[in-house]
Amino acid sequence: MPDNLKSNHRMPNQQPQSAHHDMTQDHAACASFAPRVLAWFAEHGRHDLPWQQHHKQSPDPYPVWLSEVMLQQTQVATVKPYFARFMASFATVQALAAADWADVAAHWAGLGYYARARNLHKGAQQLAAIIAETGDFPQTVDEWQQIAGVGQSTAGAVVAMGVRGYGVICDGNVKRVLTRWAGIDGDITKSATNRILWQLAERLTPSTDSGLYAQAMMDLGATLCTKAKPACLLCPVNADCVARAEGNPTAYPVKAKAAARPRQLSLALLLTDANGRVLWLTRPDSGIWGGLVCLPLLFYQKLFNQKPLEQTPAATPNTTQSAQSWQDNSLFAHQYNAAEQIIVDVLAHMGKPLADIMTASQIADLTEQIKAPQGSVSHGLTHMEWWFKPYQIMLDDDQVNALNHALGGQGVTFGWHTLAEAQTLALPKAMHKVLAQMPTDGGN
Repeated sequence: MPDNLKSNHRMPNQQPQSAHHDMTQDHAACASFAPRVLAWFAEHGRHDLPWQQHHKQSPDPYPVWLSEVMLQQTQVATVKPYFARFMASFATVQALAAADWADVAAHWAGLGYYARARNLHKGAQQLAAIIAETGDFPQTVDEWQQIAGVGQSTAGAVVAMGVRGYGVICDGNVKRVLTRWAGIDGDITKSATNRILWQLAERLTPSTDSGLYAQAMMDLGATLCTKAKPACLLCPVNADCVARAEGNPTAYPVKAKAAARPRQLSLALLLTDANGRVLWLTRPDSGIWGGLVCLPLLFYQKLFNQKPLEQTPAATPNTTQSAQSWQDNSLFAHQYNAAEQIIVDVLAHMGKPLADIMTASQIADLTEQIKAPQGSVSHGLTHMEWWFKPYQIMLDDDQVNALNHALGGQGVTFGWHTLAEAQTLALPKAMHKVLAQMPTDGGN
């Protein structure tokens, strides 16, 4: 073990110290790092991923960029079928740029993190304009970082693998490898630690074959140096890995414990006409799931943080007053989109106010689910955990016509679709979960 590692050595299973290490590896270890990783990749790496360019004589940046956007916080196995669909429908960046957003959204639906799809579409339009003007894709990391949704690591990956220029990557997989190998135990969410990691990544990246090296590092992190069960015995850099020497590689990377995500509970309204068709809304371009198709959603306010049960009068069977108190006490949040507010208003005007539709027992059931939302659909988002309770309301022709008139008059994009038809729409994954819980009764 190099001398500069011995002073930082800790007993096995001991957590890293709070002060992060800078460059714990010596020059020889750093100089041999890339050759070892590249030799391992040549024999054991993945060489059949559909977006890879290293086996082609002339690389194409488009599939590299497309895959890098899709792979952000998403695993390869999940991305593969989406990538194939995109390439089949949008074989060139110009085809993607010219596509309608609704078509792009339909192809992306279910992959999550939908801002990526928006940026992808905008980025394709930017790239198509650049190619029309210059005759080629951007050639440098700085130029790629001007494209919507492309950060430093994505830009480095595209330049290294798609342009075959010099590019450095430092994504989640790479950070895990580097923190373990070099014993960097600062919080990776902090800018100071991130700066150290980028400096090390730049130092280790070879001036030639940076594309092969980028792919090799991605593979190393994804297949051997995994989050929970690293295969240290098979790792090409295990001889001088600090985390392995300490006997606790899973202690790296160090990341401050995230605060618990707030939970929200919503009614997912199944407004159903006489033919069994359900109302679906296209969500506004801005905000969550922009441009995708959803059921009308009625939110509750911060249920799991504000203890609304202690604030809400007990429901008395068959009394409109108690139901109205339930609504007035902010169990329904005022977070509707305009379309949801129109629906609430029209239903009330047509003699179907939600407070009257729901029985006291249904209200009690929902308020109990604030504590333990059994029977509801859970969907995790970056900023919250979202629970959906499907609730069906049967509508007559007059009520359907009133909704059509009100929604259409406000420019809301909507449609009435059967369950089978809805499966083909650009739905977020959460709505597919709700469809699986479609009630067979319970509507009024």
